[in-house]
Amino acid sequence: MSTPPASKALSYQTGFGNQFSSEAMPGGLPAGQNSPQRHPLGLYAEQFSGTAFTVPRAEARRTWLYRISPSAAHPRFQRLERQITGGGQLGPINPNRLRWNAFDMPTEPTDFIDGLIAFACTTAADQAEGVSVYLYTANQSMQRAFFSADGEWLIVPQQGRLRLTTELGLLDIAPQEIAVIPRGLKFSVQLLDGEARGYLCENHGSSLRLPDLGPIGSNGLANPRDFQAPVAHFENSVQPTVLVQKFLGELWETTLDHTPFDVVAWHGNNVPYKYDLRLFNTMGTISYDHPDPSIFTVLTSPSATHGQANIDFVIFPPRWLVAENTFRPPWFHRNLMNEFMGLIDGAYDAKAEGFMPGGVSLHNCMSAHGPDNATAEKAMAADLKPHKVEQTMAFMFETAKPLRPSRHALECPQLQSDYDACWSGIARTFTSFETDRQR
Repeated sequence: MSTPPASKALSYQTGFGNQFSSEAMPGGLPAGQNSPQRHPLGLYAEQFSGTAFTVPRAEARRTWLYRISPSAAHPRFQRLERQITGGGQLGPINPNRLRWNAFDMPTEPTDFIDGLIAFACTTAADQAEGVSVYLYTANQSMQRAFFSADGEWLIVPQQGRLRLTTELGLLDIAPQEIAVIPRGLKFSVQLLDGEARGYLCENHGSSLRLPDLGPIGSNGLANPRDFQAPVAHFENSVQPTVLVQKFLGELWETTLDHTPFDVVAWHGNNVPYKYDLRLFNTMGTISYDHPDPSIFTVLTSPSATHGQANIDFVIFPPRWLVAENTFRPPWFHRNLMNEFMGLIDGAYDAKAEGFMPGGVSLHNCMSAHGPDNATAEKAMAADLKPHKVEQTMAFMFETAKPLRPSRHALECPQLQSDYDACWSGIARTFTSFETDRQR
């Protein structure tokens, strides 16, 4: 079965965490059981588990696949000579605030996997928690398939549309949309615009889910109905296909004698999905003061410490600012959490210059940061009329553990050596009765 052309809109199922089901051929889903002795279409039943079998039912993630060839039908994996750029080489400990310019597009043919750059991580890939952060650039569609055994992937495009061919169907994503690929799910990335660049968070911990809303109530932020999962779509091919896996941070490959995208039908909740960030229902103050950035959380992965996330995916979208007598940009702060920021489009309202689309910044635990000098001066002098922040989309991977940059990230020419200068020369505006008497 051929892949639909890029010009044709794909069909999706809607909802978050649902028990979905889909079949590309009538009779693909067996009736009344998961694993019949003989499937009526001669398919193999295969369970794809994203959690341990005995977790509470509300936490369980698993999908049953009905496929032409079982995933077990493959020869040995061999370690690839070409590994991820910057992978396995952590840089020296560095407590400084860091910022990078965007990476240029490659000049040599480079697919999504070859274009990965290991940027920072909180822990080794063999740990059952933490995250690793990557950037990607590509100018060539993948002619091979891939899966990560190390964690689920949150893909954040910044430039260029992607078509994700997965075992469960097709997803198209563009800048200002995201996709989440479950740990272990096979997929391939086709470029729909010739070149692509973006961000990637590999979550080694508990699966991403919608945050609790607490006093906000039952509505707001990312609405479950706006998440989209694929419908079944299969290929029936016996052409050899290279399959690459990421295991404990390394790339290994084997060659299948068939396509891995041969799932005719499936049902379950361990599925890939996409979300349009422009649908986020932003909350904010209608009186005074700037609320905590947690109100901008799209997805979260809890940690063992209640209320302290393994990873929060937070966005800063277009929104109205109306707070009275208030310093409206994100305030100066020092955090227990660790913040890796990227800019998808436009400008970020806390930085007047130096932070461009495709760039990143890193502010680790207790690193003092906030708006730059120009932004702070402008905010303190502003006429506080209602103001809409427009033409922007920034995001943050916020983690409970410090993100340690790779050696490549700390040595690359994109690292800004003068980032601290954006806070230099901040005017002393303090006055007191004592100061007045001395005058």
